[in-house]
This record gives sequence, C-alpha cells and structure tokens, in this order.
Amino acid sequence: MCVYTLQLHFLPQQKKKIKMKDKTMNIFFFFFFTCFFSIFSPLNARNVSPLPSFSGSAPQNRIPAVYAFGDSTLDSGNNDYITTLFTGDHLPYGRDFPGHAASGRFTNGRLTGDFLVSYLGLKRALPPYLAPNLSDQELLSGVSFASAGTGFDELTAQTTSVINMDTQIRYFRDYLGKINKIDGAQKSAEIIKNGLFVISAGTNDMVFNYYDLPLRTVQYSLPQYHDFLLHRLESVVQRTIGSLLPGQHILQRICTEKQNLDTQAYNQKLQNLIQRFQATLPGSIFAYTDCYGPMMDMVINPSKYWFEVTGQGCCGTGMIEMGFLCSGLLPACSDASKYMFWDAVHPTEATYRTLASILQQSVLPRFLV
Repeated sequence: MCVYTLQLHFLPQQKKKIKMKDKTMNIFFFFFFTCFFSIFSPLNARNVSPLPSFSGSAPQNRIPAVYAFGDSTLDSGNNDYITTLFTGDHLPYGRDFPGHAASGRFTNGRLTGDFLVSYLGLKRALPPYLAPNLSDQELLSGVSFASAGTGFDELTAQTTSVINMDTQIRYFRDYLGKINKIDGAQKSAEIIKNGLFVISAGTNDMVFNYYDLPLRTVQYSLPQYHDFLLHRLESVVQRTIGSLLPGQHILQRICTEKQNLDTQAYNQKLQNLIQRFQATLPGSIFAYTDCYGPMMDMVINPSKYWFEVTGQGCCGTGMIEMGFLCSGLLPACSDASKYMFWDAVHPTEATYRTLASILQQSVLPRFLV
C-alpha cells in the first residue's frame, strides 16, 4: 500500500526528582502515528462530538493542569522567543486562531494541546512557557515547553537551533519554583501530581539524523538508533514522571515501505517499554494510543472528515512550504477546514480537532473517574 511517510516521535525532560510515593496520578498519553494500520478503530468525524468550547468549568475530578513537551505538534509559540529559522510567527500561520494573528503555532489555528485544555475547562488555549507576562492563573493551569524542530537526540536540537529536551526539563523545574511562590508548595505539588503531561517528539530525530541527513548512521544501525531513542525516552520518564505523546509528521508523499516497516519495529519496542513503565511505576497511569489509524483513514476516506484535499497542504503549493517558506507572499487555500494539512508537514486545526476528539472519547475517561 502506498502511504504517506510517517516518522517516529517522542519527548523528554526535567531534572528535579519527585518521589513516587508522593505521586498518585501521573498521566501519560502516547500518540504514535505508525506506518501501518493498527487495531484502533478510526472515529468517523460525523460521529465524533466536537470538543466543547471553553466554559470556565472542568469535568468532575478534573485534571488541574496540562503540560506539553516536545516538538511542533505541541509548540504553541516558544520558538518565537529564541533565534531559529523554525518559527511560525508570521501569517498565514495563525490566520484562523482567535484574533487571526500568528501565534507561533505551526498550523492555521489551534493544536491538540489547546483543545485539551479547552475540554478540561482550564482555558481557551495552552500558552508557551516563554511568553512574557503570563498571569498566575495561566501558569497554574499549565503551559507548553515544546519547541518545533527538537527531538530526543541532542544532535537534533543542535541541527535546528531549537530548545532541546534537557532545557525543556530545566524550564519545567523553573516553572515549579514559580508556582510554589504563587500557590504555596503544598497546593502546587497537588497540581503537579494530578497534572496531565503530554509529550510529542521523535520524528525530527529520524529525519535529521537518519533518513534525510544520515548523521547517526555511522554510529548506529537503525535498530540500535531505535534503542538509543527509547533509552532517552526512558530516562525522560524516570526524571519527569510525565506523559508521552509521540507525535507524527508527514515528510514525503511517496510510498516508503522500508520506513513503514522500520516504524512498525520501533512501535513494538515502544509498547514493550510502556508495559515496563506501568509495571515499575505503579503510581502513574500510562495510555498508548495509536492515532495513525485515524490519520490514514483521513487520507483514504477524506469525505468522512469533510476533507477535500489530503495530498498537499493549504499553504503555497502545499508540497515544500513550511516555516519561513510558508509566508504571506504565497497564496493559501481559502478554507483550511477542507485540508488535512496546513503546510507541507503540519496538520490543520481541523485535523488536530479530530485527533483531540478521539483522545477525549477514548483516553481521557480513564483519568476523569
């Protein structure tokens, strides 16, 4: 079968250790877009209740905060505050975001993290940690530490000049100090232990270091590089007691059976690691969710999701434009909701909404009882 090329992802970060006995509800989400059909049943968008708008009230026994780590799938604007070419700080990015201005997100509107905090009744969108003048309430209800272009491998962030995982962890430690001052150590600890940690990264590692720029091929065979990345992931989980949301980027619109099989092999290792996490970290909740099924269903059956175009992005030609190449100087489609992808790599808000709806119905109930 000819499918879009999907790569691996995951994410890491933090330094200060939190004793497991103090943790009663550390939540892990795993979104992993694998290059094969899984047993996960894609939800028909016509049957998926849209995520409710922010109402200011959350479900009973609510999650008090959401924390996002990783790459562009969760970066709500942190890259706007560093020196890098990987920024979404210009139109047409953000044209459908509230205010119709570029927010730093690599899409036309909101990301999955934004929909999650809205559903939980926390706020309308998940702000970037590096944004200046965040209110106390914005800090207490969660932020994104993610940075577009990063990965688990330190070499990835060096290549793209973005925020690496260790720095994201350091930012999280700084964040803990801030909320301790705002709400006191006891209350802030309660927020953290019941918080939802979402991690999405790994694609850039495979792209920059193995496939497109084979910087790691001399050191590692592909199975060895998978193991290296999973070891980094395991270290992250041990340090953050967070949550993992491997994300996915579509890099080429060609058949790549070899990479599909590579990803399938990685996925199996990842699931084995998750089982080990659950066995050795009983104070946490882990959830593995394969979202590749829904993504592929969107590609194969676009009308079910009200999409008209899945083979190219909305910006420019939709084949090569992303980041600074996707600019207001280029034409863009008039209605991004009909497109699965916003630029040559990143999904539209409509796609993120559907994925968030799947999370809402299939995963979040585990944590809201």
